[in-house]
Amino acid sequence: MGNTTLVNIRMDTELKRSMEEICQELGMNMTTAFTIFAKKMSRERRIPFEVSIDPFYSESNLEHLRRGIKALNEGKGVEHELIEED
Repeated sequence: MGNTTLVNIRMDTELKRSMEEICQELGMNMTTAFTIFAKKMSRERRIPFEVSIDPFYSESNLEHLRRGIKALNEGKGVEHELIEED
């Protein structure tokens, strides 16, 4: 690999735990994942994925989901099967 350098990254503890778990499932560590990202970005001279705001994660939708979860946990909600989209 030649010369290497140390890169420090700060991130939320839960985000790091989640990423480590996914990397492990993929058979790699976070260093490998970040190296893949850096190589692809350097090669393509762009962020190698779409960066956008997904409306699913809007605060109003998340609050709606929280209310539904609370109602289910209190035995007041209605649970249904997932709906498949074509």
